[in-house]
Amino acid sequence: MTPPPAPTLLSRLVLDPSRADRVTHVEHVAARTGRTADWPDWADPLLVDRLRLAGVERPWEHQVQAASLAHGGSSVVVATGTASGKSLAYLLPGLTALLADERAGVLYLSPTKALATDQLRAVRSLNLMAVKAATFDGDTPREERDWVRRHGRFVLSNPDMLHRGILPRHADWASYLRHLKYVVVDECHSYRGVFGSHVALVLRRLRRICARYGSSPVFVLASATVSHPEVSAARLTGLPVIPVTDDASPRGATEFALWEPPLMPAIRGGTGGGEHGAPVRRSATAETADLLADLVVEGARTIAFVRSRRGAEAVSLGARRALSVAAPELVDRVAAYRAGYLPEERRELERRLQSGSLVGVAATNALELGLDVSGLDAVVLTGWPGTVASVWQQAGRAGRAGQGALAVFVARDDPLDTYLVHHPQALFGRPVETTVLDPANPYVLGPHLGCAAAELPLTEDDLPLFGESPEEVTAVRLLLADLVRRGILRSRPRGWFWTSRERPEVDIRGTGGPPVRLVETGTGRLLGTVDGGSAHSQAHEGAVYLHQGESWLVDALDLEESVALVHAEEPDYSTSARDVTDIAVVEELRARSYDGVDLFFGTVDVTHQVVSYLKKRHGSGEVLGEEPLDLPPRQLRTRAVWYTVSPALLEAAELSSADVPGAAHAAEHAAIGLLPLFATCDRWDIGGVSTALHPDTGTCTVFVYDGHPGGAGFAEQGYLRGAAWLRATREAIASCECPSGCPSCVQSPKCGNGNEPLDKAGAVRLLDAVLASGLAAVSAG
Repeated sequence: MTPPPAPTLLSRLVLDPSRADRVTHVEHVAARTGRTADWPDWADPLLVDRLRLAGVERPWEHQVQAASLAHGGSSVVVATGTASGKSLAYLLPGLTALLADERAGVLYLSPTKALATDQLRAVRSLNLMAVKAATFDGDTPREERDWVRRHGRFVLSNPDMLHRGILPRHADWASYLRHLKYVVVDECHSYRGVFGSHVALVLRRLRRICARYGSSPVFVLASATVSHPEVSAARLTGLPVIPVTDDASPRGATEFALWEPPLMPAIRGGTGGGEHGAPVRRSATAETADLLADLVVEGARTIAFVRSRRGAEAVSLGARRALSVAAPELVDRVAAYRAGYLPEERRELERRLQSGSLVGVAATNALELGLDVSGLDAVVLTGWPGTVASVWQQAGRAGRAGQGALAVFVARDDPLDTYLVHHPQALFGRPVETTVLDPANPYVLGPHLGCAAAELPLTEDDLPLFGESPEEVTAVRLLLADLVRRGILRSRPRGWFWTSRERPEVDIRGTGGPPVRLVETGTGRLLGTVDGGSAHSQAHEGAVYLHQGESWLVDALDLEESVALVHAEEPDYSTSARDVTDIAVVEELRARSYDGVDLFFGTVDVTHQVVSYLKKRHGSGEVLGEEPLDLPPRQLRTRAVWYTVSPALLEAAELSSADVPGAAHAAEHAAIGLLPLFATCDRWDIGGVSTALHPDTGTCTVFVYDGHPGGAGFAEQGYLRGAAWLRATREAIASCECPSGCPSCVQSPKCGNGNEPLDKAGAVRLLDAVLASGLAAVSAG
């Protein structure tokens, strides 16, 4: 008689009957066998021997294909799954070049220090003395930086250090840049939106400086599985790029579960704890903490990915607390891993992860984009990580050695998460997104033209580097003329010259003015900074701000001095800012008309004001109160997608004039929540406005706009994929089990109107009418 199969990790997690209904879907991802290839003839024999000693007997086919393209002089992007060995695709040609020419150089760029540290460890483990690998980042001691400049050949850095520390001092790097053979851009799918646009321009500046010194390096980009990676890579580098996407590495079978936390019991007279008595689900953070503890008890090496630093600390603390009761001997084998730690603390955590002395880790995506941790049994994703690519990037950390694995997606109380756990085909049956970035954004391009001129005077020959089409080159000329008019550049027959003795100050990770300093009240100690664009919502008076694992309460925000005064405090609540917004249409760039519905994409002026903040209890999400704020409005010229609905169509949808404001408002909130499924953005990167009668359109209008000056490409994706986006929005609202609206469907955590009025049923009727107008028949591609 055949014995019954051993219970899977997932089945053991749901042995408790109260948990069984939390799993809404299980996807079984089949195992895959690997396909190997011969080592290429051009690869250095010593390097091949060292790789064999490291356990790589034969490379995978995609590794050889990408490496050979790069060796032949073609820029290439390898877009394959997690743990598919993408690093060999650039190490093989890069290290071969270094071994063949003692002057050659390779520049490796990663979005996180953890990833650079891991790659440095991998390169040094090959014991190739001639390679001289070294990091050059914010953690590099001053005395080591001179050595790296003079002697480093495989230099590991990041776009920030390239922008601030290498390009402005290119003369100090002249010998290295003159012989630079390869530029490696690792995890290139993470460079999206405004940050991606900044990085694209930093790479163009690098190419320009290299050309000055007579080099033209080949770019090798490594990406998670994304749609059309060659398009994104070409936009990032400004070069034609060949894609390698056929993943030949083996993969173990994976059970991928979608998990919805339960509704909290009714409180205070039988109502929910949310706004206006709406039902609230148990927090995804608390649910993840329990899962992490249970998996550690099962002996499963697990990483729980959490979106925020605070969340990572809360999951780690919750898991340790649960283990202190169930298995006290395991408490010290769980920890949090996130950005903000001191370098030595981060290195110690990485060492414990690699050695296996840590069994459970709650991590921000600093680890998603980084450490090569093998032998994991399970991964827990706490809420939507921003893109389908990130979902698979995180889930792929489990089963790295080819064994079976478990991945669990735990939904937050959010429209997109709710939609995904009830529509698994949206996650498992659709192509991965294209990475969105726009280096032609004038609010990003203008400052980088100043940086480029400060590095070397700009000439006519440089303009096609910053504007690929004739229209873009014309836009570059207009920006240069504006910089001259403002006295930032000086125009001469030989080009455009930087006028100041000071270097340009451009923050490639921030927008919205100078950073706001966080200063401890009483001592004057500088704790850190907040992006100027985020200060109104994150550093307002009364805000709870988490900095390097400690909780701080903001006493006062001085916008003129760009200072927030804070004191240490551990309240039992978090804060969430609320805002009100007005919007005016500046220019319609594209439009499509249907039967009673018009869809537009264009330029808008947004007036935005943070007016209050909510206090929400940790764990339950219960709203404890709302406090008013007195902050000035801010102006933003950006891009938006919007649709209008005719009075006749509203009447056909049985929406009276009294119903329309609540229906449009609810549809707007849900649309903001669902757009990240179709554009590589976060819901906090975008905003929205809805009105029953907008003065610029003369009818009911719903806007969704990019929250960055000049736009970021997100709203444009909403326009291009309008039918699929609005269909998913309608389904997310209709499938939510709440009676009249909740945070899982139409309530927004940042609504300055107190989530009033909202009409859940009216929103479904409104979207049904919009989709029936002919819009739904439009291709979603």
